[in-house]
Parts: sequence; C-alpha cells; structure tokens
Amino acid sequence: MAQAQGSAVPNQHPGDVRDQRTGDAPDGRKPWWRTLSGAGLLSLLPLAVLAFAAWNARWVRPGGDDWCFLPVVRDGGLSAMVGKFYLHDNGRIVNAVLVWIYARFGVAGQQWFAPVSGVLMLALLWAFTAAVLSAARLRAPRGVPLAAASMTTALFLFGSPNTYKTFYWPAASVSHTLPPVFACAAAVPVLRATSRRGKTLALLGVVITGLSLGLLSEETSVVASAVLAGALLISGRVFPRARRRFLRACCAAGVASLATGILILYTSPGAQHRRERKHASTMFTPDSLLASLHGFGQIAAALLTTWQYLGAVAAGVILGLLTRGPLDRPAPGKKGGLVAGAALCALLVSGYVCTVITYPVFGAHVVSSTRLWNDYLLLYLLLLVYVGALATCALRSRVRRTRPVLTAGAVVAYALVCVALAASLADLEPRMATRAHDWDRQNHWMRGQAAAGARTLPYERLPLSKMTEPFRHGGRAKWPASCIADYYKVRHVTQATKLP
Repeated sequence: MAQAQGSAVPNQHPGDVRDQRTGDAPDGRKPWWRTLSGAGLLSLLPLAVLAFAAWNARWVRPGGDDWCFLPVVRDGGLSAMVGKFYLHDNGRIVNAVLVWIYARFGVAGQQWFAPVSGVLMLALLWAFTAAVLSAARLRAPRGVPLAAASMTTALFLFGSPNTYKTFYWPAASVSHTLPPVFACAAAVPVLRATSRRGKTLALLGVVITGLSLGLLSEETSVVASAVLAGALLISGRVFPRARRRFLRACCAAGVASLATGILILYTSPGAQHRRERKHASTMFTPDSLLASLHGFGQIAAALLTTWQYLGAVAAGVILGLLTRGPLDRPAPGKKGGLVAGAALCALLVSGYVCTVITYPVFGAHVVSSTRLWNDYLLLYLLLLVYVGALATCALRSRVRRTRPVLTAGAVVAYALVCVALAASLADLEPRMATRAHDWDRQNHWMRGQAAAGARTLPYERLPLSKMTEPFRHGGRAKWPASCIADYYKVRHVTQATKLP
C-alpha cells in the first residue's frame, strides 16, 4: 500500500498535490499557462507592433536638439548638461539627467532609447492597470491587464500623427512622452499599499515623483495637478472610507510636491532666460488666451476624429466583459460616472492650460506640434479605456444577449487598430532607413574632413518627420548649425546642395 501511494505521485514536492487527470491543484487553481485568457493572446497583436517599432529604431540618427546635447555630454558630462539646462535653456534639471543617461552613449544611445523606453512604458502601464483593478476589487483572467496596457501603450506611442517625434526622437520623448507614464507609475504603490510601512513608502514615492515631474515637464505637471485636484474634490464620494485619509494625503502631497518642483524650475536662470527669449509674458493677454482656446479646440477635434483611438475603447470593452467585482452591481456605476466626469474635466482644463503655456513658444504651430499633445494624450486614452469598461459593465448587467456582439466587435476593432498602427510604422521605416544611410555617409565624410584639419564644412539637410534641420526657410534659419559644428569640432557649418 505504501509503495502504491508513493508511486502515484512520483517526484512530487510535498504540499503540491495535483489532480492526476487535469494537473489542477486540489483547490481548483490551474497552472498559469492554462488560465491565460483569450485577451492575453490578443495582447500579442500590440506587442508585435511594439516589437516591430523597436526593431526599426536601428535607423535612428541624431537630429534637432540632439546636435546640441551630444557635444555637451561628450565634452562636459552630467554637470555640463545640468548646467546647460538649469542656467541657460529651461531649468529642467531632471530632463538634463535623463538626456545625459542616453546621450553619453552617443548614436548608440539614440538607437537604444526607443526600445528601452517602450518596454519601460509598457511595464509601468501594465503595473498601473493591474493595480487599478486590484484597488477596485475587480477580478480578471490572466492576460486581461496586459491586453489593456499593451493597447494603450501602442496607441500612445504610434497613434500620433508624428510617431517619430513621439517614440523615436529622445529629446521629445523625455520631455513629453515619458513624464505622463511616470505619473501613472507613482500611483501603483499608492494603490497597492496596505501596511503602515507600505503607505509611508508610497507617500514618499509620490513626493519624489512630484518633485521630479516639476523639474522635468511643466505640461505634465499641470495635467497631474488637475487629476489630483479632481480626485480630492470627489474623494468623499469615491474613495473607500477605510483608505480615504491615506489617499487624500497622497493627493495633497502630490499637488504640493508638483508645485514645489515647478517653483524651483520657474525661478531658475534657464527658465527666466527662456521666458525672456520666447516672450512668455504674452501668454495671458486676451489675444493669446483666445488663440490658445482656438488651438486647443483644433487639437480636441483631431483627437476625437482619430479612429485608431477606438482601440482604447475596445480594450475597455474587453475589460468590462471579462472582469468581475463591485462594478457588476448598479450602485457603483454612479461612482464610475463621477470618476469619468472628473477625469474629463481634468483633461479639458489641463489640455487648455498646456496650450496656453506653449502658445508663446510655438504660436499657431502649437496645433501641428503633435508631440506637445502627449502630456494629456495618455489621460485621454485611459479615460477611453475606463469609459469603455464602465459602459460595458452597465450594459452587461441589463442585456445578456449583447455579450457575443460586444465581444466580436471589441476583438475586431482591437485587431484592426493594431493592423493600422503596423501599416503606419511600415510606411515610416523606409524613410528612416534612407535618412540613416545618408546620415552615415555624410557623417563619415565630415569626420574625415575635420580630422584632416578643415575648419568649415558643408552640411546637407536631411529632414524627416518635421525634424528641425539647419538652413530652413531658404537658408535663413540656421539653427542648429552651430551645434553641428560643435559636434564635428569645426568652426562653421555651411549649407550644401548635394551630399558629399
């Protein structure tokens, strides 16, 4: 008998008794590979788009502000980069540190920035989605949070009219793409904290993130402050009573730390110089405020008519179909509507304020400079996911027959959006490759000439996706020609009509 019992479960660890027919644990749990839901498999589509985009990053070459960052980091290191930003450019100390992290590796750092940052953003949004579901006491099959996070990441990075500046250009990504994701990441420990120590660490993380964002991106700080202020206003009706005091403290600490960071940035010599150079004092004139309102209206219209963003709604529908918990009951739906309304108000207010801030610098081009939208675009996408989930939960509880139709529609929309994003990247890839080949050839020639003692070099413009190149407007706009000269250690760079 003892031998029969011993041979029934060979090589099995004590306490890991499983059903010999199904392989399931006695409590009904299944191995992770058998509980992976269809939504988890569906997430392979946006993940494939992200992998394709990361592979194309091998064609990234310096352009625009990169020309000015690379020689500073090469010749002076971190201290020179921080001094340039804090004392002369804009006061963004954290921005300078992030630039130094990738620019210290030269062109290779430019190429690796997009894949590394893309994976980082996906991981942070995945963690954020899972934390939100856990805090809301919602249960979902494995893979559902990844399906929502991967689609949101893909739309955020590749749904823009100018993917190159959003994803591939490090200078823009550091200032406008990464900061909103960092803001979401700060919420993860807050939502997960249960012990006293965990809450203390979470509160500390909020303060550090707020200070860092204030010294990294004024626009993202505005968006985060609007969201936190809205959360405080509705906290009495939304936050659970047991955690209300802690969550309110986190919101207040976030607003205070953001304001502190912005104050340090605003009083910096670099920010003062930037305001004088860009005539920032005009931002509150009636003409500027009206022009900003008109510009934000055009931006809002563009976002509302970008059909690819339906992928966020589809991800929300999938969440609503597959999650179980308090949202299945009618009462929390009122809280859900209140949260959606507060998020919409925060989006509209912060989006307009961001436009007001940037209008003196960009003027009418604030509408076409799509990288500036990213500071509040992520909030828009998360709102679409939330509304899709909320509406689906409400509909599911009333009409059960709609489930197959909703499922089929969400899956088709999810897949079509991924195909559209991949097609857009496929169209961009050959243009990136052409510029990379031309850049490499010209770079090799210019380095050889500089090593031979040349003091003045011709430079052929290599424009891509509205990247800033010298000698625009018939040669009148020379910036950043002086930075290119510093990069090759020559005195002047002149306009060339043909590649060497």
